[in-house]
This record gives sequence, structure tokens and C-alpha cells, in this order.
Amino acid sequence: MNKTGYFSHRDCRKHEMGEGHPECPQRLDAIDDRLLLTGVADALDQREAPQASITDLELAHGRMYVASLRGLTDGLRDEMAAGGPTHAQIDPDTSLNVYTWDATLRAAGAAVAATDAVMAGELVNAFCATRPPGHHACKDKAMGFCFVNNVVVAARHALERHGLKRVAIVDFDVHHGNGTENIVAGDQRILMVSFFQHPFYPEGGSRSHASNLVNVPVPAYTKGAEVRELIVQHWLPRLEAYKPEMVFISAGFDAHREDDMAQMGLVESDYAWITAQIKAVADRHAQGRIVSCLEGGYHLDALARSVEAHVRVLADL
Repeated sequence: MNKTGYFSHRDCRKHEMGEGHPECPQRLDAIDDRLLLTGVADALDQREAPQASITDLELAHGRMYVASLRGLTDGLRDEMAAGGPTHAQIDPDTSLNVYTWDATLRAAGAAVAATDAVMAGELVNAFCATRPPGHHACKDKAMGFCFVNNVVVAARHALERHGLKRVAIVDFDVHHGNGTENIVAGDQRILMVSFFQHPFYPEGGSRSHASNLVNVPVPAYTKGAEVRELIVQHWLPRLEAYKPEMVFISAGFDAHREDDMAQMGLVESDYAWITAQIKAVADRHAQGRIVSCLEGGYHLDALARSVEAHVRVLADL
């Protein structure tokens, strides 16, 4: 049995936000091509992501917000049929097309299905190669390329439907996971740890002082050695003390030195090291249970190489 799952779906490639947008369908193509080329794909249990249910989405989001997302898509489809626009704008960086709703359901559905498979013992861990990403999606607001917060949906699913008492969310995207913070701040069943470039998008960085958050701002041009030291100082003691029963990862790879979306200096070996630290915590406290969801990463080659490094550690390759 291949113990690491790989969840994706072709619907995730149909969502796009306009020509030249960095959060593009080619991101998934680059990842798939790299894993095939290196043989890593052969070691993975590849599964098609199902659609999440509305009640799944409501684990993280308000009912009216979820309904509004679906309504925007239905309205856009009607406008297109009448010769109207092909996209509905959410903010200057974020828009949806008529396929975004389906892609969003697949991305959240992948996280939920991966959680179920890991909890059932079918898989030890899993990576969800899906889009749109999720960690900027707040309880009642889409922003930053994100519509539904996939990791929070999965974490709450593990808590409320599988009976776990404590889970951790680890976010190593270069941007602060403000949506995750917005939803989980004060929920003592979830420990969130992250680092992020600051000052940077979103404006203000971490705004909550809730005791279940360990969000570490770092300046531009920070390299891997400094990030590793911060992880040892700030993340690992809290994770060890918390003893999570499952770990969820917001896996953004845009802190890579080749990614011009930001100005940090990580490389593939840093992502491998970070993953190894997370995996060690999960092995000690959570029976190895990890579900990782793709967030950012916009230099296609660097993204593909970094995901390979991340997945190799998850799969013990």
C-alpha cells in the first residue's frame, strides 16, 4: 500500500482569474509533470477529489457567505449566456469564473476526503494538489485568490466528525494566513503556527493575540537558516506541548528565493527540513496523521521542485 495519498481533480484546472494571473491552472500541471518525471508519482496513492458538501463548507464559513459564492457563480453564468462578462471580480486580485464553484468544492472535498482516508488508516498522510488555495478565505469573505478555507474545513471535520480533541494547522506560505486566523482564533481545539513575510500582504499581518496562535513575522530577504531557527524556537515547543492528534498543513511555496511574488530566500532543502520537523511531531503525537493542502507558489519550476521535496518527505522517499 502506498501510504501517502495524492488528491487532485481536473475541475481544479478550469478555475482561472484571467490571462497573466499568477494563480493559474499551469501550477498544477507543473507539479504533476515534476512528480511524473522524477518517479515520485509512482509511490503515491493517487485519488480523485470528490466535491465537498455545503455542510462541509459551513464548518469554516457562514451559511450566507457560502450561498453568496454559489449565487455569484449562477449569476455569472446567466450574464455570460446573455453576452456579458466572463469573470466576477471579488477584489483587485481575486475573481471567479463559471468553473470556480466546482473547483472550490473539489479543493475542499480533497481535504475532507484526505482526512477521512487518513483517519480510517487507509493512508498515513496525504497531499492535496488543488486550487483555488484557501488560507486567506475568512469566515465571511473571499480574498487573496482564496474562496474557501480548505485546511480549516478539514481540521473542523476531524474535530467534529471524527471526534479528535486537538489538531494543529501549520502554515508556511510566505503570506500570513489571515483567513485561517480569522476563523480559528480562540478555538482551543486548534493550534495554528506560521511564519510569514512582514510587512506584506495582507496589510497588518497577524492581528489576533489569541493563545492558540503562534504566528511569527519575518522581514523580507530572510533565508532558510533564520527560518529554521525561528521554527525551533517558536513552533516546535508549542507543538510538542500541545500534542496534536492530527496535523494540517497550509503548504505555500512562495517563500522560495526564485518566486518574485515575495522577497524571501527559502530553497527546496528548507521545505524538506520543515516537512521533516512537522512529520516528526505527527509521528510522536498523531500516529503520523498529516493532511497537506497546496496554497501559494507562483514560479512554476520552483513550485514543482519544492512540492517534490515536500512530498518526498511525507512519503519517506
